[in-house]
Amino acid sequence: MSRIGKHPVALPAGVEVKVSEGNLVTVKGPKGELSEQVSKLVNIEVVEGAVVVSNPNPGDRNFNAAHGLSRTLINNMVVGVTAGYEKKLQMIGVGYKAEKKGNTLVLSLGYSHTIDLVDPEGIETAVTSPTEISVKGIDKALVGNYAAVIRSKRAPEPYKGKGVKYVDETIRRKEGKAGAKKK
Repeated sequence: MSRIGKHPVALPAGVEVKVSEGNLVTVKGPKGELSEQVSKLVNIEVVEGAVVVSNPNPGDRNFNAAHGLSRTLINNMVVGVTAGYEKKLQMIGVGYKAEKKGNTLVLSLGYSHTIDLVDPEGIETAVTSPTEISVKGIDKALVGNYAAVIRSKRAPEPYKGKGVKYVDETIRRKEGKAGAKKK
């Protein structure tokens, strides 16, 4: 039995959960509405202000994996429609900056051209300072994916540490050439 899956997902005030045919879970809350097709291997019930995910076959590995994953997906949707998710990115390098034009994020990352990224549906980006970007949304997977797309435009390099990185990310630095003089 999954250790994560056996914990019920508590529903805060103002959050509604509906389970449709084929384990389509819809969560509606103050920030919006999310739907997810959850594995058909598990049973999902809404009981007294909580969502309970049960495993009909606790001995099988596939059932156990689906049990924990299904519970986590439902919990992520509940957290998303109540508090939302946010990822912060930081740009390190001379001349690296970002600006917002409408729903387009314009990045200057040391290339001969700027990189224009249009915010996807359900995602909001904000430039808190010229070198910091905040990605917000209610869907955890979309927020993480879009933050990874922004980071991939100039991933941090290990010698000087230049590039786009997450705020809480640590870049492992490498030493330069052994015989090179350092200034």
